[in-house]
Amino acid sequence: MPENPATAPLPDDGPLHGDPGLQPERTALAWGRTVLTLIAASAICLRWIPEQGPFVLAMFGLTVAAGTAIYLTQRRRYRRSAEGIREGRLAPGIAAILWTAGACFALGAIGVWLVLS
Repeated sequence: MPENPATAPLPDDGPLHGDPGLQPERTALAWGRTVLTLIAASAICLRWIPEQGPFVLAMFGLTVAAGTAIYLTQRRRYRRSAEGIREGRLAPGIAAILWTAGACFALGAIGVWLVLS
């Protein structure tokens, strides 16, 4: 059975690409900061429960789900970026960007609705 490239361990014998600017690593760090931000936002959501009620748990669940999805797909994005640089062509990860933007928009809309209601 072939190994799943999304979950396969990264090789220890050298870099996956020759980019001296470490673009895949910088992108991975940016996604890591996004995960950290979502975790912080989920903790802030929990502070709103006494004032806003249990509906805030929807925001908490959405932020945790978004952060978990980003974390779980991080290795696949890194590998795809490294392979794209090595092969000389790389398409942007539009689906990941749209999902993250959609989650942030939904969180913002729910937050505004909670504050105004």
